Amino acid sequence: MHEISIVRNIISNLEEQYQDRLQEISKVKIEAGLLCNVQPILIQNAFEALILEDRRLENIDLEVVLLPIIANCKKCEKDFEVKLHKFVCSCGEPSRDIIQGEELRISQVDFF
Repeated sequence: MHEISIVRNIISNLEEQYQDRLQEISKVKIEAGLLCNVQPILIQNAFEALILEDRRLENIDLEVVLLPIIANCKKCEKDFEVKLHKFVCSCGEPSRDIIQGEELRISQVDFF
């Protein structure tokens, strides 16, 4: 389960960025592109398991938002959402120029 290592990395980043304020964090929002193969429930379960190891995290709510895959069509210069892994623009042109969907990032940190 790669979610445990993802959550450990998230916690490590929080510790590095907010070392003196870690216990003041109330919420962390994660954005994950669909191409990351991340399951929000598994991320949540991994986070809850790691809270048992580190009580400094027990007051943090975790929110995972899945981002759709967005590609850009070179022919008509439009961005379009990829659905069912069909990388074809409405103009009929295939495109694999992905502009969203591969990211995995902390997008928001709220404090008490």
